[in-house]
Amino acid sequence: MNTLDTRDHSRDSAGLRYVYPVVSRRAGGVSVGINLNTNNACNWRCIYCQVPDLARGAPPPLDLALLEQELRGFMHELLHGDFMQRNVPEGAQRINDIALSGNGEPTSAEEFAAVIELVARLREELQLDPALKTVLITNGSLIQRESVQQGLRRLVQLNGEIWFKLDRASEAGMQRINDTRSGMGKVREQLATAIALCPTWLQTCWFALDGAAPGTQDEDEYLDFVAGLLRDGIRPQGVLLYTLARPSLQAEAPRLRALSEQQMEAFAARIRALGMEVRVSA
Repeated sequence: MNTLDTRDHSRDSAGLRYVYPVVSRRAGGVSVGINLNTNNACNWRCIYCQVPDLARGAPPPLDLALLEQELRGFMHELLHGDFMQRNVPEGAQRINDIALSGNGEPTSAEEFAAVIELVARLREELQLDPALKTVLITNGSLIQRESVQQGLRRLVQLNGEIWFKLDRASEAGMQRINDTRSGMGKVREQLATAIALCPTWLQTCWFALDGAAPGTQDEDEYLDFVAGLLRDGIRPQGVLLYTLARPSLQAEAPRLRALSEQQMEAFAARIRALGMEVRVSA
């Protein structure tokens, strides 16, 4: 296995079906990923997505016994073996979190709540540090499902966080970037539900499309949406603002470009002016 870096989030880097390690820019250490969408299926199609052969749909049935075996074995190797020394750069040799992410929308798995329980059981069995985070990276579109909410109520007991995707704050913007027809009223409702159940960060990918950075309208729509949340007492933990670090594997890839640190910080300053914490990954 090659040394991990922030540009490689390969889901098969450890040779396992469900479990994979990455060095996360936003997390600042090793994130132990759980990929529930092994068929590369998602209910959205973000144009910056790095998943190969991305398809619309839901994941196949999960082999929970295999997932438990993989997660137990890999966590044991991280804790007691030499995986960190062999594969992780100095300065990042710490376990930052266990993250449900992967190659599609993790909450689309019918077994989502059971997976959260599995993580809880292994955290206790392996005596993991209670400060170790359990993170759900989600587009939030299925949060109305009772099984998902059941999982989130358990997640919050595992030092849980939700990273809720919000790349644009208009219906047209979401259709352009995420290839979904979500209305902003529905997104607001889903986000409010997430925040009520578990600490929630907004996760926002900001990049140039067809040579143009997001314009004033994109920024204003985003700021107006967040300001409206805050006025109504719906308060995210903050914003995880990032740009492109790895090439998209979608048809739009040639049209996309990362933004500079200065461009990212300029938008971050506008968000911070609302009283929100912003963490920038440029």
